[in-house]
Amino acid sequence: MSYDVAAVRACFPALREGAAHFDGPGGSQVPESVAAAVAATMTAPMANRGRTTQAERNADDVVLAARRAVADLVAGEPGGVVFGRSMTQLTHDLSRTLAAGWGPGDEVVVTRLDHDANVRPWVQAAQARGATVRWADFDPATGELTPEAVAAVLSDRTRLVAVTGASNLIGTRPDVAAISALAHDAGALVHVDGVHLTAHAAVDVAALGADLYACSPYKFLGPHLGCLVAAPALLETLHPDKLLPSTDAVPERFELGTLPYELLAGTTAAVDFLAGLGGPEGDRRARLAAGMAGLEAHEDRLRERVEDGVRALPGVTVWSRAGRRTPTLLLTFAGRDAADAYRSLAGRGVNAPAGSFYAIEASRHLGLGDTGGLRVGLAPYNDDEDVDRLLAGLGEWLDT
Repeated sequence: MSYDVAAVRACFPALREGAAHFDGPGGSQVPESVAAAVAATMTAPMANRGRTTQAERNADDVVLAARRAVADLVAGEPGGVVFGRSMTQLTHDLSRTLAAGWGPGDEVVVTRLDHDANVRPWVQAAQARGATVRWADFDPATGELTPEAVAAVLSDRTRLVAVTGASNLIGTRPDVAAISALAHDAGALVHVDGVHLTAHAAVDVAALGADLYACSPYKFLGPHLGCLVAAPALLETLHPDKLLPSTDAVPERFELGTLPYELLAGTTAAVDFLAGLGGPEGDRRARLAAGMAGLEAHEDRLRERVEDGVRALPGVTVWSRAGRRTPTLLLTFAGRDAADAYRSLAGRGVNAPAGSFYAIEASRHLGLGDTGGLRVGLAPYNDDEDVDRLLAGLGEWLDT
């Protein structure tokens, strides 16, 4: 089925304000159905989870539905879906839990392509246990992180490889499946930061080889929280710090305190919205696969338009030529400050922020220091008119 961007846009109340949003990688706008699900849950009878009162059942049903929704989104198991305040919080908690079994001589691999949320928790946890951190570098000329670059820093002492599914700074999509196979051959676990990838492509955690997969609903049209997905059998082997009376059941043992039921309801609604892009036929997983394929084609077409347009402008550098990318471009301007471009575009109703966006290692490895550049990120609701406004705004700013 064709991708009807006009119908998609009509579902987003925030677009009525009139801005062209290229700020989706930092957090997407939200469909009406997601906001309605949040509101309905907040005004329904709710209590701590249980099956005795209606309020208890409401809460339990919301949690179980959200686990099923996220599992469908990434082809995981509902019993292996953990919710937390953010991906960063979940990764910090997980790193401390895993590191309890590390010591001197053990090694952890991180990459310079990653968002710091998939770098610093592992670095800090390794340092606290006396383990060694090894860095896999990407090619700054192309933006590619190759399996060979990761293989070069693997050993039989590697305990974990942390790698991104897609760079939130330059869009590069590494060959995670090949990297995972190498890591598993070395006896290591693989933790994939799927925050940026999940918003733009169909995900299958088993096909990626991800033992642990993290994502954030607010990047794929949902509320602000984080998710961790793993096989329940793996989670059973991990024992995080928790309160004495809290359950030891999986996945609840990893969830600290009462879950935000309204945000979980919004997450289910966001997954259902994405599934709706795939039409009415088939189960939710099948509709998600079809919907995300259509979305990816739509976003790739717009990315090519943006890329062709900015390359025609004087003094503009696009900081990735990787073979597989999300619709995310990092731009710098010869002799000009990207932050000035950000402010100029904002004055024209075009939202494209500047910075390094917590991908501090990637920005430094590109030679951009902590400053980064102007990030142009496409989302399901962007259309050709948005692209026209972006290119016109950049052209006008460069002419000043």
